[in-house]
Amino acid sequence: MMLKHTAISVMIYSCLAITAVGQHRADRQSLEDPGSFSMILLGDPQGYIKYDINQPLFELQTAWIADNIDNLNIKAVLCTGDLVEQNDNIVMNRNMLNQTSREMWENVSRSFARLDGKVPYIISCGNHDYGYRSSENGKTRFPEYFPVERNKKWYDCIVAAYPNREGNESLENSAYVFESPEWGRLLVVCNEFAPRDEVLEWTRSLIDRDEYRDARVIYITHSLLNERDAARTDNEGYLISPHNWGQQVWDKLIYPSRNIVLALSGHEGEVGDFENSIAYRVDENSTKRKVHQMMFNVQTLGGGWEGNGGDGWLRILEFLPDGKNVSVKTYSPLFGISPATKHLAHRSAPYDRFKMTLE
Repeated sequence: MMLKHTAISVMIYSCLAITAVGQHRADRQSLEDPGSFSMILLGDPQGYIKYDINQPLFELQTAWIADNIDNLNIKAVLCTGDLVEQNDNIVMNRNMLNQTSREMWENVSRSFARLDGKVPYIISCGNHDYGYRSSENGKTRFPEYFPVERNKKWYDCIVAAYPNREGNESLENSAYVFESPEWGRLLVVCNEFAPRDEVLEWTRSLIDRDEYRDARVIYITHSLLNERDAARTDNEGYLISPHNWGQQVWDKLIYPSRNIVLALSGHEGEVGDFENSIAYRVDENSTKRKVHQMMFNVQTLGGGWEGNGGDGWLRILEFLPDGKNVSVKTYSPLFGISPATKHLAHRSAPYDRFKMTLE
């Protein structure tokens, strides 16, 4: 009996040992400084979501984020919107998708479920998330698939929300607080696509409250900058109304506000090289404080508008422990997951890897 028991113990130990040295984790990344924390920036996911063959690539991104929460000290995931190609359409145009709207919403919801209960994610809904095909009106299925109750990690940081275009409180317009000894208080605010005047006023009043006047604000809106030249968006042809395009968002909210230090967006882009999918500029606000503005929308990479959705590219924003510098890295877990392509997983051009000083 003793020999038999010993043999079984050896077998169990061997199985545990095999399990412990299973997969070499999918290209886990490290911080530049162990005292840092990070936020992950995801561009518009619609190109991944509109074709069933692409959908696992976006789930790979969220799975990779979940696997890196501890070693990258990830405090939040930020997404520029356009979760789906069409918000509410049952007739598929097979030249540009092979999923109904319900299938797309269900899939993008399933991808983000990888993060539920693990890290808050903050989404600024885009033009494709409204109307039927492309923002003909203010209807959206976003609150149906992304109620606040689905991710308890929101409970710890959400501090305000404002009703959407249908009069319902929704995470479309919401604000979140993150704190650290080095950075103090960071307030992240996202707005709906082409935000109404009352949404901009709500945001302005919120960030000017006594408890947030000294906070540094990260603002997320879907449409702000064009690709390459970083000109602000204006005179867009969507029927959704009332609306404010990028130039009006700058004029009415970002420029007059004293504490917005970083504004993030997606939306724009053209087929071509990587520079056709990004933009960056720095301007002074009304108090002469610098406002960094970044557009990141990689959906045409990996084969154009009907390609694979973006080659898995995301950005790692590392908030360094000096309390003012953010290191930006452009990385793809799709390339990083294989030894054969790992050398392609990091982009190193000056517009792909740089530092921002948020003072």
